[in-house]
Amino acid sequence: MTGTRQVWLTRDGYARLNEELLRLIRERAAEVPSADEDVVAERRERDQRIRKLQEMLQDPVIGDVPPDDGVAEPGMVVTVAYPDGDEETFLLAEREDAGRHDVEICSPHSPLGRALVGAREGDECRYEVPGGVMTVRLARAVPYDAH
Repeated sequence: MTGTRQVWLTRDGYARLNEELLRLIRERAAEVPSADEDVVAERRERDQRIRKLQEMLQDPVIGDVPPDDGVAEPGMVVTVAYPDGDEETFLLAEREDAGRHDVEICSPHSPLGRALVGAREGDECRYEVPGGVMTVRLARAVPYDAH
């Protein structure tokens, strides 16, 4: 992650990520010095994960239900309609929050998520994909707890 940004997390997701962060910090504190390349690589990955979790958990919005106003934003379950008539429903939230949800997750920082945030039901949204531009229509946006 680059720069600090506020993220929306469910209460369960926040608790799970906080537990993971504490576990990783305990592991780091208990480690024995080693010059083994594999061990050094694992430590580097763990330290990157610790930094990412610390950044995400610095100032999250935890479980607050956004208003039921049909506007797509983090914490909303949105349904998008593709030009071919297919529809897809997902929760706009951080992928790390993808614990026990009954719906797929789409990061609000992904190309599709960025295109949808702030859109109202019925709006057409465009976003770049490899090889071109996709258009979707925001068919529905409801708070996570109301879907």
